[in-house]
Amino acid sequence: MKKNSILFLAFVALLSFNACSQDDDIVFVAQPDPEGIQFSNSLQSTYVLPSANPDNLAERFVWNEVDFEAPTTISYELQGSATEAFDNYMVVGSTGSNNLGVTIAQMLDLAEEAGLDNDPETEMPNTGTVYFKVRAFAGDGEGNALEEFSEILSVNVELPEAEEEGEPAKTNLYFVGDATVAGWSNNNNNTPMFRDAENDNIFYFQGRFAGGPETEGFKLLEIPGAWQPQWGGTNGILAVNAGDSEDPSAFSVNNDAYYSLLVNLDDLTYTWEIIDETGTDVQTNIGIIGTATSGGWDADTDMTQSEFNPHIWYLQDIELVDGEAKFRADDAWDLDWGGATPISGETAVAGENIPVSAGTYDVWFNTLDGRYIFIPQAEE
Repeated sequence: MKKNSILFLAFVALLSFNACSQDDDIVFVAQPDPEGIQFSNSLQSTYVLPSANPDNLAERFVWNEVDFEAPTTISYELQGSATEAFDNYMVVGSTGSNNLGVTIAQMLDLAEEAGLDNDPETEMPNTGTVYFKVRAFAGDGEGNALEEFSEILSVNVELPEAEEEGEPAKTNLYFVGDATVAGWSNNNNNTPMFRDAENDNIFYFQGRFAGGPETEGFKLLEIPGAWQPQWGGTNGILAVNAGDSEDPSAFSVNNDAYYSLLVNLDDLTYTWEIIDETGTDVQTNIGIIGTATSGGWDADTDMTQSEFNPHIWYLQDIELVDGEAKFRADDAWDLDWGGATPISGETAVAGENIPVSAGTYDVWFNTLDGRYIFIPQAEE
């Protein structure tokens, strides 16, 4: 009996050995992923690349993970080129993940190779296109390693032209966050604050914020399409990430209500309080009129009313000439607003004509407090 048991155990051991030997003989052959590799993030129509913020994130490119059907490490290499042919390219970076950030400096390098610059005195354009693609590869990518490439992604870029000496660009502040109409999108026709006519570092805003217990709040951005410089605040004190520190806390909004916000960049403070807007009429039609507009003093250019805050009116990319302008309701002179200062200020009913210099502007007007701002836009 004992002899039979020994023979049985030997037989089991032999079977186990054969099974292990067969497992060791299995060979995995890497195969191309039939799904391929594709970018999955949404792109902005144009990426504005301010040279003063080279370390800021311009975009985080995202793609799907590939499966080569083999137990091997898969790596991804993001490549950028000044030409769609990719005859020359730079390796932006490598990663084992399915995303990689690209800085403004890296995009500027590609833009320079593409023949762009921000000098208004040269014939070189300040707008153009750069290109990206992703390479997925098995192992260390050397030799005959299996690899796949994504389709080429075209990215439109703009280098803001340097201001002429003596005319530094004015700071603007734009709202972003789930308490605002733009949500957490940094390039969604974000509503601006209204700059003081005398002090370029003081800003005002009166309007609705969609607050509540589930709302994170809002922050302030200086450049549409860029996450830094980014402003936030707590208990009346401002904080900023200019591109070299942690992002600040959001301004909290406890209720869905109308608020007054004053921001002072000189002393890094702000004031914030609920206001009662019920005494101010909501207009149904506002236009801009005057010698600076295409219609002169004869015809209004209608503005768009915010669906989120009906006291806010705006125009995008309106071309104006040297002259004057006013705002008025219902294409008539029964109710009009004017102000004495160019670019930004506070109107009065039946006030002075607003001085305007020729250029292309985004124009914003707030009937709640009468403030306005003309924001210059880059010429195409």
